[in-house]
Amino acid sequence: MAKRLIYSRLSLSRLSAMGGPKNGRFLSTESNKIDEPFKVEEAETVNVPPPPSEKLVVLGGNGFVGSHICREALNRGLAVASLSRSGGSSLHDSWAKNVTWHKGNLLSSDSWKEALDGVTSVISCIGGFGSNSYMYKINGTANINAIRAAADKGVKRFVYISAADFGFANYLLKGYYEGKRAAETELLTKFPYGGVILRPGFIHGTRTVGSMKLPLGIIGSPLEMVLQHAKPLNQLPLVGPLFTPPVNVTAVAKVAVRAATDPVFPPGIVDVYGIQRFSQQMSR
Repeated sequence: MAKRLIYSRLSLSRLSAMGGPKNGRFLSTESNKIDEPFKVEEAETVNVPPPPSEKLVVLGGNGFVGSHICREALNRGLAVASLSRSGGSSLHDSWAKNVTWHKGNLLSSDSWKEALDGVTSVISCIGGFGSNSYMYKINGTANINAIRAAADKGVKRFVYISAADFGFANYLLKGYYEGKRAAETELLTKFPYGGVILRPGFIHGTRTVGSMKLPLGIIGSPLEMVLQHAKPLNQLPLVGPLFTPPVNVTAVAKVAVRAATDPVFPPGIVDVYGIQRFSQQMSR
């Protein structure tokens, strides 16, 4: 519902005679003085159509980060869908029933592309570990397929949850990082104005594995408190990336959903310090 303001100082005929507003105030043709601002005497309630709803697809919605993103998006009133190989959710939380689940595999057929119909934004949390060839496929190829399909469907914004550089770890997990960077390059090419890449380091929070809950925040939260104020250490040669501060999964989820739905959110790469900064701004 919206309010329509009724002004009694001037009639429609007088407004027409004055020739319209100038600099936000009306100039009267009856004298040389400028009329004072109108006084509002009453407000009438009228029906106004609701704004068009945003439809968000979260790729990897069953995972640690993806599930938090789905819940954050639902809390903001968005229509949320996700993709899984089974076509259903492996989550036992009640909110998961409010997510529309589609069956599909980003590495196989094109049937999953129907899940992108009418979608305004996509957030991809797809990733994994294994052999170098597998890591490149799941972190790179799968996401590249999703990015291209979203661009073809006319999706406006695409957010990719990537990863911060960790120096020597990049060589130990070559397929993982090469896949991530290939997906980033594709995203910046296909979505130059609506593509956002988040590069968190270690993501902490309560992680559910089967029936167990792992409180990763016991380690991650104190480290984040210390290392977020030690940014110069991150610039040290060789060992600097090891001082990248962890970030809470809730912060990643909040920034990801904002980046996917806010048209003025700047495109490009957001590092862990940017994630912390945007999250703190949203909490104020």
